[in-house]
Amino acid sequence: MTEPSRSGGLPDAQSAVSSTGPGTGPASTRALEDPVYAAAVVDLLGAIAYGEISAFERLAQDARMAPELADKAELAGMAATEFTHYRRLHDHLLAFGADPIAAMQPFVEAFDSFHTRTASSDWLEGLVTAYVGDGLAADFYTEIAAFLDADTRTVVVESLRDAGHSEFVVDRVRAAIAQDHRVSGRLALWGRRLMGEALSQAQRVAAERDALTALLAGGVDRPGLDLAALGRLFTRLTENHTKRMEDLGLDA
Repeated sequence: MTEPSRSGGLPDAQSAVSSTGPGTGPASTRALEDPVYAAAVVDLLGAIAYGEISAFERLAQDARMAPELADKAELAGMAATEFTHYRRLHDHLLAFGADPIAAMQPFVEAFDSFHTRTASSDWLEGLVTAYVGDGLAADFYTEIAAFLDADTRTVVVESLRDAGHSEFVVDRVRAAIAQDHRVSGRLALWGRRLMGEALSQAQRVAAERDALTALLAGGVDRPGLDLAALGRLFTRLTENHTKRMEDLGLDA
């Protein structure tokens, strides 16, 4: 997760919608009725879709550092899952009447910069990133998904599932700590760095993308978040991060 460049979130999202308007997908009626909502959905799906591509690339690279063939295969499977998620988001954007590439484009530079700043130096850091960093991103987008229509919400939530890989990550990190307790301190610091980077980016996504801000603010027929509720949202993100760090045997 990262901060999209600020270039007017609503126009960016609207430019991704084809000139023929929303398609015949499940969210089409809502899009036709509310262009502001449609822009927010395109913005959100574009951000998540490029996040999935970024995760696919990172996991594929991290697989090269895996110490055992079984570990390499597991990370390759995780990467494949991320790409499968991307394809579903891609298809939903098409059904929505949007150009998936145009929807993702505003997020490319910032996402790439974020992943460069948090590139793992070894395979264990890569595992923590996959579990803690991607988990936080999933929590953030799932929270936002509560403000979407049911069909789009389902696509978002299902695209953020870990497909059962959490147990593998927890097992490998805990085994490494048991073998060398010094690993714990290093990975705990890495987890805290990921949290700081990711939470900062999440806040900026919510605040600086105009379309997403409109979505979170709600409308006449849609509930929204006030400042207190937004504060509670980020409290939940922090609590979930602490729980994931504990799962890994690390201090948050």
